[in-house]
Amino acid sequence: MKYAVILYDGMADYPVPALGGKTPMMLAKKPNFDKLAQKGEVGLVRTVAEGLKPGSDVANLSVMGYDPMKYYTGRSPLEAVSIGVKMADDDIALRCNLVTLSDEENYDDKTMVDYSAGDISSADAAEIIKTVQEVFGNDEFAFYNGVSYRHCLIHHGGTVELGNMTPPHDISDRVIGPYISTAPTAKKLVDLMRKSYDVLKDHPVNKKRIAEGKRPANSIWLWGEGKKPMLPLFSDLYGIKGSVISAVDLLKGIGIAAGMNTPEVEGATGYIDTNFEGKANAAVEELKNGADLVYVHIEAPDECGHRNEPENKVRAIELIDEKVLPVIINGLEEIGDDYKIMILPDHPTPIVTKTHASDPVPYMIYKKSAEKDSGVESINEYTAKATGVYVDFGPSMMKKFIEE
Repeated sequence: MKYAVILYDGMADYPVPALGGKTPMMLAKKPNFDKLAQKGEVGLVRTVAEGLKPGSDVANLSVMGYDPMKYYTGRSPLEAVSIGVKMADDDIALRCNLVTLSDEENYDDKTMVDYSAGDISSADAAEIIKTVQEVFGNDEFAFYNGVSYRHCLIHHGGTVELGNMTPPHDISDRVIGPYISTAPTAKKLVDLMRKSYDVLKDHPVNKKRIAEGKRPANSIWLWGEGKKPMLPLFSDLYGIKGSVISAVDLLKGIGIAAGMNTPEVEGATGYIDTNFEGKANAAVEELKNGADLVYVHIEAPDECGHRNEPENKVRAIELIDEKVLPVIINGLEEIGDDYKIMILPDHPTPIVTKTHASDPVPYMIYKKSAEKDSGVESINEYTAKATGVYVDFGPSMMKKFIEE
């Protein structure tokens, strides 16, 4: 038996006025997804338990079969694992976003113009983070370069008790002052953020970006604090070998911490311009080279939700259907074993709020040797709910997928 999970990050949504009151899932042309759903099990699953924040960290751990209540130690430590940072037991990792802030004189009066600094390239970001490390790095703080706008700070001997270190994608177009932690334990970190603006506003990379009509990476933004992660091996939990295909350090970090293979895919960006075919081909290669299960994570729908891009979110869903599903299905057919496919988002990222939500999400499980009539012609948030099938404990989904 071969297994493929295709995770459409943030795909689920609420009705969008700009889409005629429909959700992107309802409007997207997705014949391959719908065909599988017609012949499989369709329902809703709660991936984010009550009391937990609906981040991709918590939600993907849940889908991968790890109870966040037991195993979650913070988002950034998983990203640190992905980029090769070795954490000591008393280290705290934080996500270090490169962001674009408006130009008011007082830092607290600035607005979060763009949590991704114009989707900054990894090459430009590397130069910025190099400067940040040169200016602020010391025996206490160490900055590490990641991908695009996503980077890492290790605070040696730090604490996770930092008050409200708000994710920047939660405050797009808002004045940042009310969202800056006032906890005494966060003072050093907040000072780094404030000082970074003065260091970066006239950085050569940013002058060049402004001249090219791009947004500058004029501040760092720290959040997602956590301790060194400890996950049991995926192979020990389920008795099979798994691989994770993703452009996002968070997902790669979960995979590495779980002992799964995490191949690099050239041109994988985490946005709608990602190398969809490359991800699909990498998944098939993993299956042909000994993996029993592939977890293919595609970030594009989530990014479009955060950026208030309804048409692009619809198109992202369609592109996965056109460029990912056929390659994976054909690859599974070529391998010749019986196979199962599970498709779902990790959490909703509603266009109307531009941030994550905790609502249950639609899922589909298809087994080649046990096709059945789901009663669903086209899968979306509403048809999935109408089946009456509901899984309340998200971390049980992986066991359900593999063993039932």
